[in-house]
Amino acid sequence: MKPEPSVIRAFTPSGKVRASINLGNPILAAKGTSGAPTGVSVDLARAFAESLGVELELVVFDSAGKSVQAVSEERADFGFFAVDPRRGETIAFTEPYVLIEGYYLVREASPIRRNEDVDRPAVRVAVGEGSAYDLFLTRELKRAQIVRARTSPAVVQTFLEQGLEVAAGVKQQLEADARQAPGLRLLDERFMVIRQAMGVPKSRGAAAASALHAFVEEAKASGFVAEALARHSIAGASVAPAA
Repeated sequence: MKPEPSVIRAFTPSGKVRASINLGNPILAAKGTSGAPTGVSVDLARAFAESLGVELELVVFDSAGKSVQAVSEERADFGFFAVDPRRGETIAFTEPYVLIEGYYLVREASPIRRNEDVDRPAVRVAVGEGSAYDLFLTRELKRAQIVRARTSPAVVQTFLEQGLEVAAGVKQQLEADARQAPGLRLLDERFMVIRQAMGVPKSRGAAAASALHAFVEEAKASGFVAEALARHSIAGASVAPAA
């Protein structure tokens, strides 16, 4: 059912709906062969614009932090983010549509074998600046030092170039990077589950947030999210349960 005109206006102050797309998380979005963004979040953005009956504009960034900032500053009308309390100060989140695992990567010879081994004074952990796991580990790690790479795809490069002890990130990104650099291994268990949701600036009002929430629940229930994951050959991410 098409949202009320007031809700459509809340999402389209510029005359079209602007979706903030983060290319720093390859599970959700990446550059296609033509150079245009493609992926699960792009499919959802198009479907949401269609549900509003308005034109879509993709506002593309190379990191989660920049993507979040664009929505917080209302330079975009909605976006795709990991749920986090800090981000929730300015963004109204839906329930998650996809669950993604965060893992640690170390060198093969590292004495670090368990997640508990990471939070030690001599350990430096590379993270993508402003990413969900940056925010989470900033709160959770009490003794280890966090070293921030400019973007999530640059985490392993930073880890290697600076001789750091640990790289943290999305499991699939770390696995892909590790295949390009022999002598690395993932720890055996995840350190967090990243709850990927859609979000709208809180300033747009409760009705807009409710409409976005309803869209996400319908996208999960109808199989749209599962089909998008399959269409883009995404492994290691699962459809989040219904709210």
